[in-house]
Amino acid sequence: MSVSLPHAFAVWRRDAAMYRRTWMLNILPNFFEPVLYLAAMGIGVGNYIAQMGGTSYIAFIAPGLVCVAAMNGASFEVTYNIYVRMNFEKSYDAMLTTPIEPQDVLAGEVLWAITRACIYGGSFFIVIVLFGLAPLPTALAALPVIPLTGLLFAAIGMSFTLRLVNIDLFSFYFTLFLTPLFLFSDIFFPLKERLSGFWLWVAEGLPLLHPVRLARLAFSRRVRRGGAVGRGVPAGGLRLAAPLGRAHGATPADELTAIRRSELTTTRWILAVKSESRKHERGKLRKASIMSREMEAPWSATVSW
Repeated sequence: MSVSLPHAFAVWRRDAAMYRRTWMLNILPNFFEPVLYLAAMGIGVGNYIAQMGGTSYIAFIAPGLVCVAAMNGASFEVTYNIYVRMNFEKSYDAMLTTPIEPQDVLAGEVLWAITRACIYGGSFFIVIVLFGLAPLPTALAALPVIPLTGLLFAAIGMSFTLRLVNIDLFSFYFTLFLTPLFLFSDIFFPLKERLSGFWLWVAEGLPLLHPVRLARLAFSRRVRRGGAVGRGVPAGGLRLAAPLGRAHGATPADELTAIRRSELTTTRWILAVKSESRKHERGKLRKASIMSREMEAPWSATVSW
């Protein structure tokens, strides 16, 4: 079985032409879902979590949400859209009356699903760059993860769709498969800190987990002076970004100074808490000593009498 690239590209161009008519209606729900999660988690939950994974909470979840956007773009294309074309519109029956073969149709649909994953994932990547959560230029290394995520979920979704007998069964795919992946794929919390043993091995089999790790690895590295690559804090930008993020135009020396000031402030706060704790303990001991003397006083007077 061989695939004809011109025929597969023809299927891709047909899908692209159809998408140009309705792209506004299609992109809004799938694109804004991770954006709303980023805003809600970053502004809401992020205010109660100082750091996670060595960075601010909003910067921690941003790489994972890029992969979620790519996953949504590919998954919606190879589920509902493929099913409608196959069972209601009969588009593939018309295609097969031409020299196009079934494998060409399959390849063209997978290519288009990857394209939609790149549209959603790339658009969300631009959003987090504007928020100052992507440490450029090293975060650009996460861009190849977007089409790879699209290919992965295009293959999984296509396998499910081709065996589906009722369109209502897609609710099981999204609710019982994609939703657990979204919640338990290292996006909102490090799995290694909460799971152990058997459940950690189960989590390693989740398909979304590995793209998230690759994207976070790209986001968590920065280029130092002289070309050395090391761990760092994501670049700053808008006020929504982490307080420790680097401001635009700041040098690594400025960032290091800010981090040292933050560490000094934290150290002073810890010392102040320890001092107050010691004062509290001394007060308790002094009060216990006074009470002990008051209790011994009547007894000593009786003995003397």
